[in-house]
Amino acid sequence: MPYSMALESILFPKHAPNHPKLLTSPNKPGPGKLSSYECGFYPLGSARLPFSIRFFLVAILFLLFELEIALLLPLPWAIQLQSPTTTLSWASLLILLLTLGLVYKWIEGGLE
Repeated sequence: MPYSMALESILFPKHAPNHPKLLTSPNKPGPGKLSSYECGFYPLGSARLPFSIRFFLVAILFLLFELEIALLLPLPWAIQLQSPTTTLSWASLLILLLTLGLVYKWIEGGLE
């Protein structure tokens, strides 16, 4: 059968775009395939699901520390300035503050 389709595609090129569908596996639609929301979740459920506030707080804490770490990104270029000791002292102070904040949150139990 594939040889006849190949021969037909050569002889009748206007029908050639329809033949790849014939060569592939047959389409077996089911309720999951016919759904417009095909990711494993039932689309007609409740839109409001319970959300853990602890997860939200850890995510906010992560964003806060991530943004503060971004302040250290220009450090390699700042070391080339005329007074690298001042730059390193400010960077050390920032790292110390970040470490103290992390220890405080850890002791408080915000990371559990």
